[in-house]
Amino acid sequence: MDKTTALSWAPQRTFVDMGLHFECTQCGHCCTGDPGIVYVAPAELAPIAAALGLSTQETIRRYLLPWRDGHTVCEEANGRCLFYDRGCRVYTVRPTQCRTWPFWLSNLRSEERWAKTAKACPGIGRGRCYSHEEILAILSAP
Repeated sequence: MDKTTALSWAPQRTFVDMGLHFECTQCGHCCTGDPGIVYVAPAELAPIAAALGLSTQETIRRYLLPWRDGHTVCEEANGRCLFYDRGCRVYTVRPTQCRTWPFWLSNLRSEERWAKTAKACPGIGRGRCYSHEEILAILSAP
């Protein structure tokens, strides 16, 4: 690359660069929609059990199924998470997958995708502004 090409190149700016506003309203739209996999890592199991006031074994028996190296949350036939009952019963210790919503790569691929997600999530566009750096950190959460 010659000097003029190098000087004219600049990273492409995206809609995420200025940050995005989000505040969870605990409306349940993301907890009661289409069925899917909500992964519970081994380290997340004990805090979830404690929040429910159950042993880890009882939590597994009532709410989880084995999946990969951890578990997945059971759902009702309509896709409602079993932890959801007019709000998330384990909100303060919810799995990483839930904690990082709506900052999932699938939602951040384009401004149009973010706008589509916002139609289903009333928390998008309100609350505090997450900086580009915070969003990148959320995306790299284990």
